[in-house]
Amino acid sequence: MSTSRRQAALLYQTAPDGTKEPEDAAMTEDTEITLPRPSVVNIRVAKPRDLPELNEMMSLLAAFHGDASAMTPEKLERDLFGPLPWIQALVADTGDELIGYAILVPLYRAQEAKRGMDLHHLFVRDGHRGHGIGQHLVSRARDCARAQGCDYLSVSAATGNFAAHRFYEQMDFIPRPVTGMRFLQPLA
Repeated sequence: MSTSRRQAALLYQTAPDGTKEPEDAAMTEDTEITLPRPSVVNIRVAKPRDLPELNEMMSLLAAFHGDASAMTPEKLERDLFGPLPWIQALVADTGDELIGYAILVPLYRAQEAKRGMDLHHLFVRDGHRGHGIGQHLVSRARDCARAQGCDYLSVSAATGNFAAHRFYEQMDFIPRPVTGMRFLQPLA
């Protein structure tokens, strides 16, 4: 097992009594599987043929966070390739299978007149984590955002997901405090 994979799977903090406790329970659910790094991994824009595997990975990410996924290949096709594409998807393709993906969603800060891109999802299949696939997906997302005239790339991580916090900080993301409330009004 690679050092970075071991670190991601075995993050612990020391409790007051000196025992070790998991820092992030979600990270400890990862299996100890480490598959060989594929010789070639192509990070590319998703194509219609990727919809079933992309939908499956989205369901895996939702389950990882304890959520149910309402995504279907039809909804994904609408949002990626329909008359009004709403999102962009990058995939990590080994030639035999997709092993990761990133979803990008446009943002705008009107008061600053700045375009941005939100890295809404980042996922690498179990067994392929720790090989740099996530870093390559983030780098390609950064390139896509720049190519579209964006001034920034944004990402969020759950409050207790310390492994994700460290990962994004190592990728030169700057933590920003969350301020204010966010409100939602259903339109249906």
